[in-house]
Amino acid sequence: MIKYTLKCSEDHRFDSWFQSAEAFEKLLSAGLVTCSVCGALGVEKAIMAPQVRTNRHASPPTDDTPREKTGPLSKPASPAEQALSEMRKMVEETSEDVGDNFVSEARAIHEGDAPERPIYGQAKIEDAKELADEGIAVVPLPWGNKRTN
Repeated sequence: MIKYTLKCSEDHRFDSWFQSAEAFEKLLSAGLVTCSVCGALGVEKAIMAPQVRTNRHASPPTDDTPREKTGPLSKPASPAEQALSEMRKMVEETSEDVGDNFVSEARAIHEGDAPERPIYGQAKIEDAKELADEGIAVVPLPWGNKRTN
């Protein structure tokens, strides 16, 4: 996994994790990397400073230590992360997770073979593009699979 700091054409900055540098480039070239704040497609890598721990015996973080220095994600560090967290919670509470069956379930709903309802799950980029070409509305969600996070 690799973490990039990204920025959009509106200069919103946000962090995102990708499986690899190649995966980031593939998603970016497919138009599937969008700003987590405004949804803009004009996203690029921002300049990042490496996080290097220089002292193994550094004092433990305090409540006022910036989150990026505390390690694990314990709470949102910015309004954008808070909004993303709330959006994820809303999607998970109001939609059915169909997992790897997303493509077939979306088609079945579109064709009237399954009850209409909001769903989310996993799909390969090529499959999501095929659904869109068929007139089936799909939107990439700006977070990873909870089971593998």
